[in-house]
Amino acid sequence: MTQGAGQGPVVRTATLRDFRVPPYAQQVPVQGHVDEPVHPGNAYPDGEPPEGYTPTARDLPVINRGDTVQVRVDPSPGPDGLGPLYVVGDVHGYLDELLTALQEQGLIDTEGQWAAGNTRLWFLGDFTDRGPDGIGVIDLVMRLSAEAAAAGGYCKALMGNHELLLIGAKRFADTPVNSGAGTATFQAAWLLNGGQKHDMDRLQDVHLQWMSRLDAVVEEDGHLLMHSDTTAYLEYGSTIEDVNDTVHEILNRGDADECWDLFRKFTKRFAFRDESGPEAVQELISTYGGRCVVHGHSPIPYLLGEVGSEDGEDGAGPAVEGPHVYADGLAIAMDGGVTMAGKLLVVPLPLHN
Repeated sequence: MTQGAGQGPVVRTATLRDFRVPPYAQQVPVQGHVDEPVHPGNAYPDGEPPEGYTPTARDLPVINRGDTVQVRVDPSPGPDGLGPLYVVGDVHGYLDELLTALQEQGLIDTEGQWAAGNTRLWFLGDFTDRGPDGIGVIDLVMRLSAEAAAAGGYCKALMGNHELLLIGAKRFADTPVNSGAGTATFQAAWLLNGGQKHDMDRLQDVHLQWMSRLDAVVEEDGHLLMHSDTTAYLEYGSTIEDVNDTVHEILNRGDADECWDLFRKFTKRFAFRDESGPEAVQELISTYGGRCVVHGHSPIPYLLGEVGSEDGEDGAGPAVEGPHVYADGLAIAMDGGVTMAGKLLVVPLPLHN
């Protein structure tokens, strides 16, 4: 869907793909034991990690540089009568932390229901893997999408590399793919990157369909929203519509090697971090529009230091209290490092110093 000369901007109206919710997620979750509170996010009610949960890397070592950017955030009205715009960083299965963060911002009530009227809410991808309830996170987002639409707002989500990974693990399992450095499989990569057996066991066709239809890039109020801090999106189209259509076409074709290449490119990171970072961001916004890029994917502690430590020495890491603004103010990082005992970020845009 390329915009033609002389035409107005393409407006994608909400369709069933945005709001389809599995039947069991539409109902109030079944109460576990007598006198036990119902969990509003369809999580396991006993407070214990589910059977088969493999904790992964909440204590990953990082280097503390101590230069985390702290910003004050205030909700601002949107254009044309729309509500304020909020974004959510990587969740990775940490459903309780997500519910807490959404409630703190007034987006949901104590029962986990949408409470924000015509507010606009975007998730930046990576709902599963590493944490204890990735499918519960997806169910929550799908349910909130329907509730927000009914209230005059919306709750939408972008495609993250872990969505691509989970789709690939389900569809292709141990089918060999050409990784560029020999053969690999989606199943092995999924397990290596925190894949959880209980998520795979609970994965339904409606979850796969929902993930497969997520867009990769959007522009909202001058903010170019995407999951990964990479310029690889430019390889898939010269407009936002082209990129999203190309990603959907690749997933629909179901070629394992082509899907692997898409996953591999969307896993790239740190394109905006070094001296050439502002130039990389400018290339994206000059192509797709917007004034700055807002992304997840790379945890803020990594952007402020190094990715782990070869000698395995533990590090406390910088305290994350808000988004990280960098690349001459052109990039905003939203992954607070919840998988590293960091913070799951839910913040309104624009940011105010």
